[in-house]
Amino acid sequence: MSQDEVVSQTFRALIESADRKFARVRDLPLYGHRSQNQHYFQKVFKAYMRLWKYQQENRAKLVASGLNRWEIGEIASRIGQLYFNQYMRTSEARFIVEAYVFYEAILSRKYFEGAKVKQLGVRFKELRFYARFLLVSLILNRTEMVKFLVDRFRDLVDDCNANFRETNFKEWKIVVQEIVRFTKVDTAFAYIRPLRYCAMFDSHAASLPYVARFHAKKVLKFTDAILTSYHRNEVKFAELTLDTYRMLQCLEWEPTGSFYQKRPVLPNDHSGASIDHSGTSGVIDINFVADMTDPSLPPNPRKAVLYRPSATHLLAVIATVCEELPPESIMLLYLSSSGWS
Repeated sequence: MSQDEVVSQTFRALIESADRKFARVRDLPLYGHRSQNQHYFQKVFKAYMRLWKYQQENRAKLVASGLNRWEIGEIASRIGQLYFNQYMRTSEARFIVEAYVFYEAILSRKYFEGAKVKQLGVRFKELRFYARFLLVSLILNRTEMVKFLVDRFRDLVDDCNANFRETNFKEWKIVVQEIVRFTKVDTAFAYIRPLRYCAMFDSHAASLPYVARFHAKKVLKFTDAILTSYHRNEVKFAELTLDTYRMLQCLEWEPTGSFYQKRPVLPNDHSGASIDHSGTSGVIDINFVADMTDPSLPPNPRKAVLYRPSATHLLAVIATVCEELPPESIMLLYLSSSGWS
């Protein structure tokens, strides 16, 4: 067996191993069992980091043996998805920033661009990538990126519908309608101060008092929140409604003031021309994370965002969160409804 064949087989084995671990954590609930879920996350993340490093070190041999660019994009997309899921479990800003870094790299390196072929499965992967990147960009308030992605996403759905006429893309058209409606309604808030608590506009966290003292020797801390909405025909994207989205924003610290420095949607060189990432480079720069996180800020409260849960599901989540609530801590329950059955 040649060296190239050994590299290719090792790479495929690493993919299978990582995908098996990913399948175990993909459907884990985003609330409760924190220590157990953290253990699973670390195992699957370690597997994908090993896979990512291996493809970087052996990219030339893998390309020679038939590696497609969309396969690299799929690995990076899985890593971004892992980071986002961990953000939803912990509300730690560094995780959603990491997800953004990987998704932005997939976009700028055009990993899925070469998939304009009759491969329906690959096109679905590309559609899911855009939907997930849109959700991450929304939560991070990257307004310009959201606008750019909406246009690209709409064009992609139209292209898929034209080239795969035997396939029904009705659900994806609905997703496009959702994000267009969501961004249109939320435009009124786009040019005012951010909903997040921000050092640029507010006093520093260290100067704020704790939650009111209900006991002479106890100081309660706000650590958890459950956000849910039951309005009819409400504006939403995925399972994030407009009101739970705004509540989520209000319960986050703005990562840092440098976040407001406008960055180009796509990277370019000093001449202003777009950089070509179609070559063999697989390096994803994560220095951006250091620019968007502030270790001096307190942790964000953990948030469980539920879309129209049943009464039994909601009660189960409340019970689970209360059971794991740290001593001398409080939980916020946000329940939004029209009041009509």
